[in-house]
Amino acid sequence: MDYTIAVLAGDGIGPEVTAEALKVLAAVGERFGHRFATQQGLIGGIAIDSTGSALPEETVALCKSSDAVLLGAVGGPKWDNPDANVRPEQGLLGIRKALGLYANLRPVSIHPALIDSSPLKADRLAGVDMLVVRELTGGSYFGEKRRERGERGEWASDLCIYHQHEIERIVRAAGELARGRRKKLTLVDKANVMETSRLWRSLTTRIVKEEFADLSFDVMLVDACAMHLIRRPADFDVIVTENMFGDILTDEASMLAGSMGMLPSASLGTGKMGLYEPIHGSAPDIAGQGKANPLATILSSAMLLRHSLGLEEAARAIESAVYATVEAGIVTGDIAKPGQTPVGTSVVGDAVVARLAM
Repeated sequence: MDYTIAVLAGDGIGPEVTAEALKVLAAVGERFGHRFATQQGLIGGIAIDSTGSALPEETVALCKSSDAVLLGAVGGPKWDNPDANVRPEQGLLGIRKALGLYANLRPVSIHPALIDSSPLKADRLAGVDMLVVRELTGGSYFGEKRRERGERGEWASDLCIYHQHEIERIVRAAGELARGRRKKLTLVDKANVMETSRLWRSLTTRIVKEEFADLSFDVMLVDACAMHLIRRPADFDVIVTENMFGDILTDEASMLAGSMGMLPSASLGTGKMGLYEPIHGSAPDIAGQGKANPLATILSSAMLLRHSLGLEEAARAIESAVYATVEAGIVTGDIAKPGQTPVGTSVVGDAVVARLAM
């Protein structure tokens, strides 16, 4: 089969890690008889420098004409001015909205070889295998933003709005995913304070009762969830939550796995189109030095094969090759054990490719 993948390498370490994922995709394609035609597009800071826009119309058109999108990272100190009218993050939010991608899937599991890389004690990590389902197109990230000066100085606001259909579709998506796992669903909100969270809770409770009665269901305030992700992370199966809460909690959860460099993500909508990216940022402090961990992006490419292209066997082959590489100790510095010599970004990518050929 032939497939077209839009590649938005972006800024910082984005080009480095996406280059390794593309090597792996080419290798798995050769192994299983698929061809992945890739086309590069601009997004983020590099797009601002080249076109004046964080998301050029050409990039949107490219993504819409492709089977899936592989993204590196956006942003960096060069574009960090919060008062700027155009910022790299607008490209990321914009492409999600343009493609109708409302569900962000972030799996968190821990390979035994990486337990020592986590700052948590080993006994807290046993059995950790969760999936965070984050709503992606609503909330304060997309609400009306104001910043003005009044009699008592400056003030600002970010309007947090959620509509019933936005909540219902993400809850149903999370429920279906929980059915395929350990059948436990946790809603994370702030219903003791926020009206939007009270809407989330009432709608989610009704949907689970009427449509997912076979699931074990509980609710948890976001601050309590932040604590229990460290205290008892293995208790979680599928977490469903709003945009900002999901963004923050998954960065915290990345420390369970030892590094942000190990966690992939998938952003999905109603069709097969999806955008796949590591959860880490552009890491400008190590860009161009060959230190970036490409495994989260490589694992994101496996999610691309699974969710957008339906190539489950090829996806599993990539995941197996990644974990075999980790077990062999061929890792970058972020997950290297004490006394273990880290290797460069391309060396890790080459090791995954080699294991795909075994």
